[in-house]
Amino acid sequence: MLKNEKIKFILASASPRRKELVGHLQIPFEIITSNIDEVSQELAPDKFAVDIASQKGMAVFNSLKDSENIFLVSSDTVVSLDGLIYGKPKNRDEAGVFLSQLAGKTHSVFTGVFMCLSIEGRVFQTSFVEETRVTFNNINDELMRRYLATGDSLDKAGAYGIQGPSLTFISKVEGDYANVVGFPLSRFVAETQSFFDKHFEKKEMWLKYF
Repeated sequence: MLKNEKIKFILASASPRRKELVGHLQIPFEIITSNIDEVSQELAPDKFAVDIASQKGMAVFNSLKDSENIFLVSSDTVVSLDGLIYGKPKNRDEAGVFLSQLAGKTHSVFTGVFMCLSIEGRVFQTSFVEETRVTFNNINDELMRRYLATGDSLDKAGAYGIQGPSLTFISKVEGDYANVVGFPLSRFVAETQSFFDKHFEKKEMWLKYF
């Protein structure tokens, strides 16, 4: 069991949306990223998201010169319909294809979260995945044209961001809204508490370690 230590929080993500969500924790954190080829042997969307999140996190962890007293968090979000995984579109045309396939249907958004705690010469890892269901209305040609023209779809899984102009055709969200934004913050708080409780002598709110 570990003693109480001050720990550095590292967010292994360049996403401004994840930065904003993690900022709501009101603790200091550092952003460090590593470019990886987001390729996985996992075919199931939930397992794919966890695998890519783990790859991102370990790439950053392995690049650190001093990995003592750190808590590293990485994540990956994918959209899935009928088992097919939708990542970020390559261009506007592909974004239109994605949105046309999702229109009028309910799809799942999976965010995999990987956590790595390195302290007192020991490394502990865990992960989880959160699912949210999102329903689109049918998207007519004019609405599609206007949305694609905003450029909002180009850097987001499934070619849309729930906090933007895509709200013109999103009719229903079942589950964690923040998960669709890119990071399931409330689930993360609970999962991190359980993770820390396993490895620290004193059972207190994990945010106090930062």
